[in-house]
Amino acid sequence: MAAEVMNKTLIQNETIILKRECRSKGIFKQLRYLNCLIKEILNSNFYTYYTRGDEMDNKNEFVKDVEYSIRKPFKKTLWRPFCKAINQYEMIQEGDKIAVCISGGKDSMLMAKLFQELKRHNKFPFELVFLVMDPGYNSANRKKIEENAAKLAVPVQIFETTIFDSVYHIEKSPCYLCARMRRGNLYAKAKELGCNKIALGHHYDDVIETILMGMLYGAQIQTMMPKLHSLHFAGMQLIRPMYLIREADIKRWRDQHGLEFLQCACKFTEENHDISNEENKSKRLEIKHLIQELKKVNPFVEGNIFKSVENVNLKTIIAYKDEEGKHMFLDDYDKETI
Repeated sequence: MAAEVMNKTLIQNETIILKRECRSKGIFKQLRYLNCLIKEILNSNFYTYYTRGDEMDNKNEFVKDVEYSIRKPFKKTLWRPFCKAINQYEMIQEGDKIAVCISGGKDSMLMAKLFQELKRHNKFPFELVFLVMDPGYNSANRKKIEENAAKLAVPVQIFETTIFDSVYHIEKSPCYLCARMRRGNLYAKAKELGCNKIALGHHYDDVIETILMGMLYGAQIQTMMPKLHSLHFAGMQLIRPMYLIREADIKRWRDQHGLEFLQCACKFTEENHDISNEENKSKRLEIKHLIQELKKVNPFVEGNIFKSVENVNLKTIIAYKDEEGKHMFLDDYDKETI
């Protein structure tokens, strides 16, 4: 009896593996033959389990199409840059538990699907939690996030905060304060769930826009780092696996599948329609337009901005900062030999 059970278990395991291979290759005739073979070898309950599974698969053709598009049509523009960033910047290690933070926009939703694909092909064990923070969305926006998560088969965990209400009456830099509070709440919840990393959906265009914003509006040269340690949550890290993915390619993926995501769910923006377009225009949007204008003259401008922070020569700048403070070029000027 024990041997019979063991043989059935082995057959089941081999069947699952073979079935997955057949699906991935689109070999539907072998798949049907395989089901017939299962029926002859195993009891009817096991066969029923698989035929019901096939019926469920038919209901999830949209999800399968979305996931296939990541592996094939968008492999070069989405999947490869995603994997390259993770490998190049060493974002994931064995045993990590990562909170994939989903805001409801196109970037974070795609990131969730890319992580699901990565989990299927992972070379070492790591865990994922798909985390949604509700900072005070209206009911329509909350429903939109839930519907998109269900449509894309992303098993989200939602937790609520009152961040929008907390910053609503702040006159000076409410967006900055809101962003800081949101990140802090994400760190805290992720740590509560046993995660050691949070993943955010910032992409390549966010990076180059941040570089220019720092120079033009902040009088500093800095970038959005691909990963960093949390200053306030010990043992926690932040990673940005979409770091090398272009926003235009994310939009193409979204439009390919007719998906609609949240644009800006900010409570302040929703309730202040009387503000003129000029007054309400974000600095980031200005930078986007500036880059597009520069690109008309130099088609390589985006790549050059990105690489500029990889090619910093400390001997050719007036001053720089580190943990010890500010250092002027004059500090070591007389020590140099001619």
